[in-house]
Order: sequence, then C-alpha cells, then structure tokens
Amino acid sequence: MRARLGFSISFPVAVVVSVIAFVYFCTVFVFIDRWFGLMTSPGMINAFVYTGVAVMCVFNYAVAILADPGRVPSTYMPDIEDSKFNIHEIKRKDHHCVWINNCVGHANYKAFFVFVVYAVIACFYSLVLLVGGLNSDSQIDVQQRDSFRIIYVISGLLLLPLSVALSVLLGWHIYLVLQNKTTIEYHEGVRALCLAQKGGSVYKHPYDLGAHENLSSVLGPSIFSWICPTTTHIAIGDGLRFQTSISSASTRK
Repeated sequence: MRARLGFSISFPVAVVVSVIAFVYFCTVFVFIDRWFGLMTSPGMINAFVYTGVAVMCVFNYAVAILADPGRVPSTYMPDIEDSKFNIHEIKRKDHHCVWINNCVGHANYKAFFVFVVYAVIACFYSLVLLVGGLNSDSQIDVQQRDSFRIIYVISGLLLLPLSVALSVLLGWHIYLVLQNKTTIEYHEGVRALCLAQKGGSVYKHPYDLGAHENLSSVLGPSIFSWICPTTTHIAIGDGLRFQTSISSASTRK
C-alpha cells in the first residue's frame, strides 16, 4: 500500500477529526464518568473498550485518507472485449469521498469500509452511555445536573443524525460488498439490467462470486483480518484483473 503524495488536511477532514475528538471526550469524561464513575471497575472497563473502538476508528480513517487508492497505469490498455467499458483513473473506483479528501478505490476501500463499521459501533455505544449518564444525572441535585445539560444536548443532536447517516452508509456498502460491486458498477448495472429486460434476456453481475467469496475479495481470506485495514490480500489481484462467476481464471475488469 503506497502513501499518497500531496496530502493536505481539508475542511471536511478537520470537521470529522473534531467530531471524533468531541464525541470521545464527552463519552469517556462525561457519560461514563457520570454513570459509573471513571475510576470504578465498570467505568474503567467501558473507557478501555470505548477507547479501543475509537483508536481503531481513527486508525482506519487515517489509512483511508493516506493510502493511495490505486492508480491505473498509463500503459494499461483494455482487452478488445472490454473496450466498451470506461477506464477510470482509480483502480476499482467506488467514489470520491470529500470526508477523507481522497478517492475510495482498490487499495483503500477496505480501510474505508472498516472505518464506517467502527464509526457506527462508536456512535451507538456512545448513545447508550449518553442515555445511561442522563439517567444517573436525574438522581443528583438540579444545580449540578444543569452544568452538564449543554453537553448532553449537543452530543444528542450530533450523535442521533450521525448514527442514522452512518448506519445507512454502512448498510449500502454491506450490500455492495455482498454483491461484489462498486457504487459506479451498481449504477452501470441498473442500466444494464434495464437494457437486458428490454431485450428479453437476464442480466447477472459477472463479478458476483457468492457472499463469502465476495467478502473475502474485499476484506481478505481470513475472518480474523477483517476488522483491520490490512491489504496483504490485495496481492491476489492487481486491481485490474478480477475473477468472474463465469470463469475461474482472472479476467480484466
């Protein structure tokens, strides 16, 4: 995995980093502390687990930002039978994401996907702790409770829509992974399906190898490596050739 050149922190990336820092601070030092007490056994366990989730979230986010998504070589020429397909600048390009200031492609799609997984876990975990902290605060005096009210309000207004949006995004990419499609291929497939139906034929995505094989092609062959942004499995392909459901031999995608 080669690092990208010319990286600079964009405004959307700064916003994401700020939100992560704010949610982490509120979750550990307010919600957990108000509910369990940070120095108690339950408090330390929850703080440790949440910190672990946050670290993995940030780590995968950094990899998605810094990794070169994979450039199509200038010398690459499509096969004759593939000349009707558009050749993108990025290998297996999914989309350009302003929130990572980078394209999502062959070499960093896994890191992007795993980041979203950890972000969803962190958001819902934080919401549970927020509700628990609120319940605990209801049992203390009003003056002390009011001093933390603004933190709960801001956190709730931030976490609720963020949890919904990230859950929808995760659900969409789970669907794409299980179908072994990119976002671009999905839209191309919709058009191909319509044309096939008009012609009286059946369209099937040629790179759909089955759920397990599709997951392995994106996340790696070992289930134990799925939660980490490792890219050793990318050696299976160069980002230009992929196995199809028709043939066991690699074909140019």
